[in-house]
Amino acid sequence: MYLIVDVGNTLNKLAVFDGGMLVHKKVLGKEEFLDAVNDVSATYPAIDYCMISSVGKLSEETIKALNTLYKVRVLTHESKIPFINLYETPTTLGVDRIALVAAAAVQFPEKSTLVIDAGSAITYDFLTNENKYLGGAIAPGIAMRYKALHHFTANLPLLEKIEDFTLIGNSTNRAMHSGVLEGVLFEMDGVIDAYKKEYPDLTIILTGGDTDFLRDRLKNDIFANSNFLLEGLNHILEHNID
Repeated sequence: MYLIVDVGNTLNKLAVFDGGMLVHKKVLGKEEFLDAVNDVSATYPAIDYCMISSVGKLSEETIKALNTLYKVRVLTHESKIPFINLYETPTTLGVDRIALVAAAAVQFPEKSTLVIDAGSAITYDFLTNENKYLGGAIAPGIAMRYKALHHFTANLPLLEKIEDFTLIGNSTNRAMHSGVLEGVLFEMDGVIDAYKKEYPDLTIILTGGDTDFLRDRLKNDIFANSNFLLEGLNHILEHNID
C-alpha cells in the first residue's frame, strides 16, 4: 500500500492506494495534518512507501514523522516520470503539473491528451499520442479572478462563485459573476477548440477543485476526475520504487 501526500498552499491531501485503487482520501488544513498522518498509519499498517508532492510547506515535525513511518519519495524535476518531458524549462515545471501529465500518460496511452486543472490557477497541459509533453498554459482560477476584480478596483466587492449566473448581468454583482464565470467557460471551450483543430482526436481531462462546478457547463465532451493528480502521484511513486 502507498501513501500519497499532496501539500498545497492552503490545504493538504492524504490518499492511500492499494493495488492502484484509491481506498482513502482526506483533505485537511495544515494544523490537522500530523494527527491525520498518525491516524492513517494506524488504520493502514500495510503502507510501506510514501510520495510527497509539495507546492506548499510541511513542518519539520511532519517530515520527520513520515520518514520514520515510511520509505519516502519526494517528487522533483529529477524524479523518474512515465513520459518524455520536452518543456524548455523543466526545473520550473510545477510538481502538480508533472503529476497530472503522468496520470494522462499512464491512463490514456497513445492518445493526444489535454489536462485542465481548475484550481487556484487554471492550468492546461498537453501530452501527444507519442507520449511527449509539450507544455500548455497557466491562467488565473475562478477565485483568483474574483479577488483581482476586488483588489485592483476601488468599489467592486469581493464575491464568490454562484450556481445561478447569466450571460447578461443586470446588476454589478451579476455582471461580475458573468465576467468571471462565463469568461472561464468561454476560455476553456476556446482553448479546447483550438487544440482540436490540430489534434482532432483529442482526449480532455478536467480536474481540480472546481471540477464539479464546471463539468456540466462546458460545451465539449470531457472526462471529469477530481482525483487525477493523486492518481498521477501514485503512478510516479510506482515508477520510482527501486
